[in-house]
Amino acid sequence: MRTHLALIEDDPDFALMCRSYLERAGFTVTWAIDARAGKAVMHEGGIDLAVLDLGLPDGSGLDLLRALRSISRLPVIVVTGRGEEADRVAGLEIGADDYLVKPFSQRELVARIRAVLRRSQPPESTEILAVGALRVDTAARRADVAGALLTLRPKEYALLELLARAPGRVFSSEQLLEQIWGVSWQQPATVVEHVYRLRGKLTGLPTPAPRITTVRGYG
Repeated sequence: MRTHLALIEDDPDFALMCRSYLERAGFTVTWAIDARAGKAVMHEGGIDLAVLDLGLPDGSGLDLLRALRSISRLPVIVVTGRGEEADRVAGLEIGADDYLVKPFSQRELVARIRAVLRRSQPPESTEILAVGALRVDTAARRADVAGALLTLRPKEYALLELLARAPGRVFSSEQLLEQIWGVSWQQPATVVEHVYRLRGKLTGLPTPAPRITTVRGYG
């Protein structure tokens, strides 16, 4: 069965070029010209990944992404002419799986789509990671400490799972950016902020949880 993409893009020429190339690459593409149409397409279901422009005529693509992330883990690649770091960070913090700045090649877009789809595939079997009182259910993408469920954002969960798979190992900020965000150009402050929030959630529980320790000068 062909992978079904939602292309939410208000520039008709750019959208038609993308749709034509993506269909030749083996995808089924449904085009939505604005945020309202994009919501309708994704509400109907059957979408495997969304390619989302930020500059939509009837609202911000970031707002649409935020609304989507409140109810779904659907993979999303943001495509936009906004190349400033603040925009990239905002998109990734809200929950974008990747970020492409226009202009870009259609070949790169296809490669990014396939990479995100690979990363979003669920594991073939359930695996429970246990570190002290912490349990991470990799199939359900849930974590708890002595039965107390942790409320985690997607990147916070990914960070916790990676650390739980290798207790005692030290990761540099660059390694974490590459393995969790799929990029290395992000600022290390992105990792610091996520670790800070994750620490707060682990230390705020009634039962002691494993600690995330900073190794000064490395990670």
